[in-house]
Amino acid sequence: MGSGKQSLTMAAMALACACVVLAAPGTAYASPASHAARTPNPTPTPTPSTTPTPLGSKDLEAVRKKLDDLYHDAAVATDAYNAAEEKADKQSAEIVDLAQEIVKGQAKLDKLKDRAGAAARAQYRGGGLPPEARLWLSDDPQQFLDGAGRVRQGEHATKGLLGEMTRTQQDLKQYAKDASAQWKKLEANRKAKADAKKKIKKQIAAAEKLESQLEKDEKERLAKLEAEAALKAQTAWLSSGVLAEINTKASEQGKKAVKFATDQMGKPYEWGAEGPKSYDCSGLTSQAWLAAGHGIPRTSQEQWKQLTHVDVKDMRPGDLIIYFDDASHVGLYIGDGAVVHAPRPGRTVTITGAGSMPILGVVRPDA
Repeated sequence: MGSGKQSLTMAAMALACACVVLAAPGTAYASPASHAARTPNPTPTPTPSTTPTPLGSKDLEAVRKKLDDLYHDAAVATDAYNAAEEKADKQSAEIVDLAQEIVKGQAKLDKLKDRAGAAARAQYRGGGLPPEARLWLSDDPQQFLDGAGRVRQGEHATKGLLGEMTRTQQDLKQYAKDASAQWKKLEANRKAKADAKKKIKKQIAAAEKLESQLEKDEKERLAKLEAEAALKAQTAWLSSGVLAEINTKASEQGKKAVKFATDQMGKPYEWGAEGPKSYDCSGLTSQAWLAAGHGIPRTSQEQWKQLTHVDVKDMRPGDLIIYFDDASHVGLYIGDGAVVHAPRPGRTVTITGAGSMPILGVVRPDA
């Protein structure tokens, strides 16, 4: 993707001209209405043909590449949307936890204040004369000394109580500060989510508009071109001899992930979806591994960043193949050189050649 921009531009210009022809209505011409007597059998002016000029092979190939670009950009935006949603969910949960800590801390502080107040009142009631005077006036010096010891213990306890109150107040301030920071992050991710959503809709709408301008036979030819491009890439990948080197068996969790993913075949692609009725590419892979009892990151980019990388020759069924330089697509390897994946809008979960798209690398969830 992104190569041959000059030829693509020329092809796109030709496509634009073809689209104008497709969209242009036929021009109506009126037959002569006068001089009927002098022209008994007037010859009507022929109406120009309204049959659209079919797109040539080069133009249709330009359409295919343009659609690839649009859907790729939509996939990148979908990953951004999913990442922002995941972060927003996490931050919302953290804010709830902090709020609960604040409530508990405030209740604790209230109790400490009550205890401190009671201690202060007790000290006030026992105050007045200095200790020396109370000792001389006491009928029982030993009782006084015992009481003085308890007073000192009480003073130490009061100091500890005041220290605990101070620490609790500091904790409350920190909780409030953390909650404020998380709230700002939450708002930023909500904005990122909204921006990504707009971009996704824009790219998909542009792709759908482009496809809607094609005639039925052109859509069939386009589908054939897409299949031929995928087959060409898969054949080149297999010709490298890579499949002969892949002989690793799936783990038990990998088998479960493969079964879950293949059971979803035929369900439609939907950006941001995690099932059970529809999926996007990373929604399918993350749910497959969740069903296998092993949670993994939600997006293809985070799956690439966080999971263990393995060589293509060492991959086994259940591993994830990450595609394109920006890690914008992912499929689940099922063996025999094939992956199951959710391709793009307008398509369903299906099996295709593992090498039918540019491979960035392979990651293993249960390494």
